[in-house]
Amino acid sequence: MYVKSSYYLDSISKYAGTIAAFLVLLLSLLVAYDAIMRYLFSAGSIALQEVEWHLFDVIFLLGLTYALKHDKHVRVDIFFELYSKENKGIVQILSMLFLVIPFSLVFLSDSIDMLIQSYLQHEISSDPGGLTHRYIIKGVLVLSFILLIIQALSEVLKAFGRLESKKTFLCILGIVTILGVLIYTADHYDMAYWLDPILLMFALTLFLLMAGFQVAFVFAGVALLFATISNEVGLSVLEMLPYRTYGIMGNATLMAVPLFIFMGLILEKSKMAEGLLLSMGKLFGSIRGGLAISVVLVGAILAASTGIVGASVVMMSLIALPLMLKHHYSPALASGSIAASGTLGQLIPPSIILIILGDQMHLSVGDLFRAAVVPGLLLIGLYIIYILLISYLNKEIAPAIVSEEAYAKVLKEAFKEIIPPLLLIGVVLGSIFAGIASPSESAAIGVLGAMLLAWGKRNFSYDMVRYAAIETVKLTAMIFMILIGATAFSLVFNELGGGDMAMEFFAGDMGDKWMFILIAMLAIFLLGFFIDFIEIAFVVVPILVPIVASFGIDPVWFAILIAMNLQASFLTPPFGFALFYLKGAAGDKVSTGAIYKGVIPFIGLQLLALLIILFYPDLIYLFGK
Repeated sequence: MYVKSSYYLDSISKYAGTIAAFLVLLLSLLVAYDAIMRYLFSAGSIALQEVEWHLFDVIFLLGLTYALKHDKHVRVDIFFELYSKENKGIVQILSMLFLVIPFSLVFLSDSIDMLIQSYLQHEISSDPGGLTHRYIIKGVLVLSFILLIIQALSEVLKAFGRLESKKTFLCILGIVTILGVLIYTADHYDMAYWLDPILLMFALTLFLLMAGFQVAFVFAGVALLFATISNEVGLSVLEMLPYRTYGIMGNATLMAVPLFIFMGLILEKSKMAEGLLLSMGKLFGSIRGGLAISVVLVGAILAASTGIVGASVVMMSLIALPLMLKHHYSPALASGSIAASGTLGQLIPPSIILIILGDQMHLSVGDLFRAAVVPGLLLIGLYIIYILLISYLNKEIAPAIVSEEAYAKVLKEAFKEIIPPLLLIGVVLGSIFAGIASPSESAAIGVLGAMLLAWGKRNFSYDMVRYAAIETVKLTAMIFMILIGATAFSLVFNELGGGDMAMEFFAGDMGDKWMFILIAMLAIFLLGFFIDFIEIAFVVVPILVPIVASFGIDPVWFAILIAMNLQASFLTPPFGFALFYLKGAAGDKVSTGAIYKGVIPFIGLQLLALLIILFYPDLIYLFGK
């Protein structure tokens, strides 16, 4: 019965995801077409631009339920992976019943009010030549959370049907319900908090994150809980959330996120990385440490063309790791170079984190991209110097490879593999740096370029595009649901006085900008051990932004420091995400101990690069302000 009921509910999410995937391709084509018409023929259209951002909205809104169906809403799985299937099912049910459904119902109620107001006021675009009937896109916002509730019910049915001991679950459910009632009534009888509510809010959030609940819904659910139980706040604070979300929906900068993801996934499936690694491995193989150097260079090219850390690490683990081990490379050096090179996508443009930081810190994405070039090159240089040095000192760690193939032929093949992606990178980043095109327009052109490269390598197919579009929907929905949850969290946090507390602590109690920078960087570095960069960008960074302004700190420089710090967090044992990607792809080829041993020197190099940029801030402006 449970399975049959959930099947029909799942079908709704499946259709929503299919529509969203088709719209990803349509959005890419429309943005590219609009850019070409405006820049070549001066024939831009406000209406077409608004159609584009409406498509972007529909993609991530319909994707929310599709991502939930496929369990793509990210969670901190440190302990979750150790749970039995029974316990995983219980966590899923509790997440749906106490986090997803209550928050969605409150959000739905407020968004319906927003929709009715828009309809009654006959709201139209504020720009001349824009679209009318603005209530339609607000109606999609309502629809998306109705679908999310339906899918949450489906997840409850599926998980409950798989439980072997339903009595145990019902006992746990009863205990959690009683605790919830006690917390609610305790506050409403004016019983004082044992701890400051802000500290309780963070403590509960951290506990739920570490327990394995989905990150986005933890932020949303905790915000709802503290808005409900606090006499100082109340549910009225969340009435603005649909309007905040609508503001996110209209953000042209964030539109670049799904387009860059789509571009990266097409390149991933085109086998570009495989050709690059094999040809550059031959090119540098005759040098001690040459294969590791080629991994670093390919990692840099992948970073500048895809920007997706997980994809880069997995690809190089599958292709380069067996080759390096076959030629008697140290497992530690092989693992470390792959993990470190794969994380370059966090920093080297077009980095998704730089786009998100630009939005959260109200900075130009083009300025951040330009400022990140030198730190990226600095890291690449440090990696190569380290590999050459350690290979020179220890001849057994990374031996040279003797090849009978003519070097001229190897050089020719390498150029054939390197030139096309470099041209694509030049067009995409060059147009942003020169101010010719916006990040979303450059990303759309990049999508077309990636398709041409795939076609040139004879790997272009319907299945490839479909895979890339569907994965784009899942990843985009995951990112934007975290943004919605983090926005709710920030609303309640600030209403409780959290922003003022942070400002007073840093600006009043310390009064020193260097102490602020030190503590902020240390906090972000430590948080990176446990939670993903997206949560840090959406929750922690907004708290720091007004403090940065109060100290007169260069926000672009500070954003680059954050990006470099977050990149280092990808490698920190035992919870660095790049380490999980590497171990998952490598399997038994390398031990976890070898991976940890291999990444430690690269973490040191990343911190060294961070210190260099910290003490020589003007370096980030070598390519202009």
